[in-house]
Amino acid sequence: MADIIPLDAKLQLSQSKKDALLRKRKIVAVQKVMQCTRCSQKCEKCGIHITQPPEANVHHDHSVGCLYRLCDSCTDEYLDFIHRLKGGGDSACYWRNDAWFESWRRWIDYQAAMDRYVKTPEFSRLIQELRQTGMDA
Repeated sequence: MADIIPLDAKLQLSQSKKDALLRKRKIVAVQKVMQCTRCSQKCEKCGIHITQPPEANVHHDHSVGCLYRLCDSCTDEYLDFIHRLKGGGDSACYWRNDAWFESWRRWIDYQAAMDRYVKTPEFSRLIQELRQTGMDA
């Protein structure tokens, strides 16, 4: 009889491990979205560290607003991308070709997809669950 393993205790331990793993996955999911992709200390496009405060990220071209926190180099490219959308652009920057344009278009599409994702009921539920368990990310 000494070799009998209490099945309830083993099942409970197994469930606890699964719950802990699920909590960890939830936290990582939130961290990836909130910390990695939305860090206010780095350029959203290239990832370089930005030392200036967010309000200093003001552009001289007031006809084009910038929805993203970008370094000076990426801001220049973003503005040129917007001008090219409108039929203009800096023709002296010949390396900003169709492939470059497409990469910017896809990056902006990705940003929009991430914005849509964080507004979904499922992501809101995830945040709420983490708050309820006292495990804010």
